[in-house]
Amino acid sequence: MIFSIIMLVTALLCAVAIVRELRRKNFFAVGFAGISFVVFGWFAVATIISIITTGGGAPTAH
Repeated sequence: MIFSIIMLVTALLCAVAIVRELRRKNFFAVGFAGISFVVFGWFAVATIISIITTGGGAPTAH
């Protein structure tokens, strides 16, 4: 759960970076921040859904 929260915070920081760099018209940085936002956001949401549906994080070895 901590991992998904860290990725979600990273995605939110990327969203802030997108807005900030759009104001500066630095489109190269907007591209990298956009890609990072999509990747970190997707993995955060997928991890949270996995935790909710399976009742835990990664499978454990028995």
